Amino acid sequence: SKKAEDVISIHVAKLTSISDYFVICSASTDVQVKAIADGIRKGTENKAWRIEGYEQLNWVLLDYIDVVVHIFRTSERQYYQIERLWADAKKIKYND
Repeated sequence: SKKAEDVISIHVAKLTSISDYFVICSASTDVQVKAIADGIRKGTENKAWRIEGYEQLNWVLLDYIDVVVHIFRTSERQYYQIERLWADAKKIKYND
């Protein structure tokens, strides 16, 4: 509902002990990154264990232990290419 772009989930449980899944999405503006982060925080029953990057809004990380959500500004996502780090993991792409 907050217009996240290029949403994917990556099943990383077999590759790392950090988390079971990463959810990655992009947004064009700081305002949109904030809206997506706020929407996820309000829409989940559990409080995030850790939140990083909320002040800068270039790359916001919401850590829910089993699921880590990465919300990138589009340019930051292109720069870091985090999906390439987990190339061996199963990916699911979500459409509207």
